Amino acid sequence: MNIQNFEDLLQAARTQPVKQRLLFVFVDAELPDDASAAQRADFEAGQGGALVPLMCVDKDPHDLTSFGSLVQEAAQFGHAWRFVFAGALSGSAKGAPNPEIVETSLQAMVESIKRGEMSRYLAFDRQGSPVVLG
Repeated sequence: MNIQNFEDLLQAARTQPVKQRLLFVFVDAELPDDASAAQRADFEAGQGGALVPLMCVDKDPHDLTSFGSLVQEAAQFGHAWRFVFAGALSGSAKGAPNPEIVETSLQAMVESIKRGEMSRYLAFDRQGSPVVLG
């Protein structure tokens, strides 16, 4: 399935033959202390910087009604995030992935983003539009 937006992601996860957990990592961008003048100018123009994970969560796709509901839930934690990365974790014929695997997968996702390895995740801006980073 070709995922063009957040609703496509929800639909794909809901229609899989085995239960899914959606994994989300909310990030902001910051400028390193040793940034050059050009990097600072780019950052001020809304480009560049290093992605910094702020918070993460897993959700059952059937419990998420829309991107707006995810944003609303995230707002309760008071972090000013710029992008959210999304991934999916499949369960088995026996059911949804167990909590330990979900937690390990979320932490692996956070570490991947810190290393700049984001190609296997979908990224969305605050309005729910897909973005390509990297």
